[in-house]
Amino acid sequence: MTIGNIGRIAGRAALVAMAMLGSIALASAAEPIKIGMGMAQTGPLAGSGKSALLSMQIWVEDVNAKGGLLGRPVKLIYYDDQSSPANVPPIYTKLIDIDKVDLIVSGYATPIIAAAMPIAMQHNMVLMGLFGLADNARFHYDKYFQIAPIGENPSESSTKPIFDLAMTLNPKPKTVAVITPELEFGHAILTGVRKNAKELGLTVVYDRTFPPATTDLTTVVREVQASHPDIVVVGTQPGQTISAVRAISEVGLKAMMIGGAMTGLQTSPTEMLLGPQLNGFVNFNYWLPSPKMQFPGVMDFLGKYQARAEKAGVDPLGYYIGPWAYAQMQILGQAVEATKSLDGAKLGPYIHATTFKTVVGDVKFGPGGEWAKPRVLMAQFQHVTGNGIAQFKGSDKLVVVDPPEYKAGDMIYPFQDARK
Repeated sequence: MTIGNIGRIAGRAALVAMAMLGSIALASAAEPIKIGMGMAQTGPLAGSGKSALLSMQIWVEDVNAKGGLLGRPVKLIYYDDQSSPANVPPIYTKLIDIDKVDLIVSGYATPIIAAAMPIAMQHNMVLMGLFGLADNARFHYDKYFQIAPIGENPSESSTKPIFDLAMTLNPKPKTVAVITPELEFGHAILTGVRKNAKELGLTVVYDRTFPPATTDLTTVVREVQASHPDIVVVGTQPGQTISAVRAISEVGLKAMMIGGAMTGLQTSPTEMLLGPQLNGFVNFNYWLPSPKMQFPGVMDFLGKYQARAEKAGVDPLGYYIGPWAYAQMQILGQAVEATKSLDGAKLGPYIHATTFKTVVGDVKFGPGGEWAKPRVLMAQFQHVTGNGIAQFKGSDKLVVVDPPEYKAGDMIYPFQDARK
């Protein structure tokens, strides 16, 4: 090989190296894909909001470690909605008009999502909803998708699992009472209870709502006790749930089964606060670390989450909202990669048509943006002692009792027997 040839080869190599370095520089300098949201960091929804935010941040880190989306890094832009629906429209208007975000996801809970929906619709953007109840029943928006597995008829399916379980008891129940607040959420619970009870031939013996600001529910519980129901459906939001558990414990309410739609009992801070008072309650859950629900990637995610939870000041276990917040971002990311687009007109139809692989299992949406097939768990608190967190890590004290394909143990009933 001549000196000239060597020089030419070296020159080509240098050009190739420069081109590679240039490509890397362009990739690193690529404009990030910006995902915007309002998320409660203060106010009554902050516990779940902070958990959700940490989970989404972990997803961003995981995605960026693999090269981002469409060859671009991903960046979250978020503002504290302070748990107030009134703050949501200006936040999303700023995200879209000022921050120029490419994609949006919702904050946590039904009223927060409802407040974001009109903004998403005005801009024809996909909106991923995080744990809302029947938010799309009024809007019928074809680019809204809800991550909680409550099905296409959420008002009914949010309470149907407890009725399904109740009808397996011996003897079968005949009467039902409901404890729920005078809120949109509470009326959705009432609608479901009344419809499910009618279909099953059960008599509703108590269905009066209570003022949402009520902190002492002992009077309500005494009224329920006087109606002598076989099952008691409790549909409450976090602070109300704590009040309901304490009032039921104080009064000594007796029934075959109590619980159903109590939000807040899925988080470890509430579990530690209430401790043995939880024994016997049968309540909805969306995911628990029982062997049948350890879908690919979920335990790896939880390992990362739990390692950072204490420093972040969030739920130390993260079972309730963590995997779901991560999964909704997986869905959005997979849709972007598949369509090679950030346009809601392309993303919406693709999400409707696709079954997604996520850390919470396979996800397929129905026409209304809810899960095509609901997958709500019924789990019972059993043999809780003291207030330590270690007992809630795993599924020994919170046992999945329904549906059969995920069942991990038998329900103890009547309610008072499970309290012993």
